[in-house]
Amino acid sequence: MADYPFTAADLEALRAWDTPTICNALEVVAAHRRGYGFTVRPMTAVDPTLKPICGLARTGTQRAAFPSGRAKEADKAMRVAWYEYVADAALPTVVCLQDLDDTPGVGAFWGEVNSAVHQGLGAQGVVTNGSVRDLDMFAPGFQGIAGVVNPSHAHVHIVALNLDVTIHGMQVKHDDVVHADRHGAVVIPHDVVTKIPAAVDLLTRKEKVILDMVKTKGFNVQMLKQALSQSEDIH
Repeated sequence: MADYPFTAADLEALRAWDTPTICNALEVVAAHRRGYGFTVRPMTAVDPTLKPICGLARTGTQRAAFPSGRAKEADKAMRVAWYEYVADAALPTVVCLQDLDDTPGVGAFWGEVNSAVHQGLGAQGVVTNGSVRDLDMFAPGFQGIAGVVNPSHAHVHIVALNLDVTIHGMQVKHDDVVHADRHGAVVIPHDVVTKIPAAVDLLTRKEKVILDMVKTKGFNVQMLKQALSQSEDIH
């Protein structure tokens, strides 16, 4: 197993904040990534009330518009290989599955069965540009962040595993740390995972000055300028 500069507890701690807050913190601790590393198109959450997910990426690709062209046994072998790959992790995972079809989402890999299976294998959820279904029967607590909701399997099959993928503009590779919720997803560089909490605390203190001032009776532009100046002085 690989060594990581963070623990399961560090990843769990990041689930306390929504994904936009994580993105804000990354602007502090990894400013060079301000314009990339996150999804840039609308996504659907199977259960918007669930807390965010955060784990090591398990990456793969799928298609569904047409049969795989492989023998039945080859399809089965690929499915088993996929499950073995997802299960081979020392920390919680987030599955990142890219749908390669010209129209992503023709067939859903994710529903009642695969949400339960992947949860059992240690995954907290999935981020995909493809589709989800069985929304009321998803494994409780397993999150699906998807591009489409669709009723059918069609010819869904795994194409490849453990490779670089792109999901709605977010480039992900095996073992990246991925944080996701109903807003979308973001990749957190390994070397800043443990720096996120302090950055969130800093930004919260900076924002509090402004938010408190806004609630003050007689709030005006001059008061806003004062709050902005005070916020800038917080380090």
